Amino acid sequence: MNLMAEKLNGEWYSSFPRRGAVYDLAYTALSGRTGEERVSAVIALGKSGDPRAVRPLMDLLADRDPEIRSAATTALGLLKSGRSVDALLERLRDRSETPEIRHKAIAALATIRSTGALRGLREFASETDEDPALRSLAGESISRLGTL
Repeated sequence: MNLMAEKLNGEWYSSFPRRGAVYDLAYTALSGRTGEERVSAVIALGKSGDPRAVRPLMDLLADRDPEIRSAATTALGLLKSGRSVDALLERLRDRSETPEIRHKAIAALATIRSTGALRGLREFASETDEDPALRSLAGESISRLGTL
């Protein structure tokens, strides 16, 4: 049998990250020597398109370094995984979190576009005791998606 993959001489395989690449990046993101190294690894995880990157990125949403939390929030938006919705909503609702990261959580949730993400954004937009600017941004994000 002549499979397409055989015709391509394995070229399809070379487009995937090597087997341990995601795990290597996750390790660096979690315990790299410098903040710059860690942020670079987080960004690479988001760009990887690999669903195995979701769990470590979700763990990084609780990192003590706000740059790491910010990069992880953006990276989860790039991966568009519904598995990250609850963790992103937690970041959004955390009033001790920086406004920038909360803003990025809204953007990531809007990018994911799952039912849970949109429901969470709708609920957040209706919370009268929340930051009016963030509530407005959440409402605008929902409107742009045409889901009101």
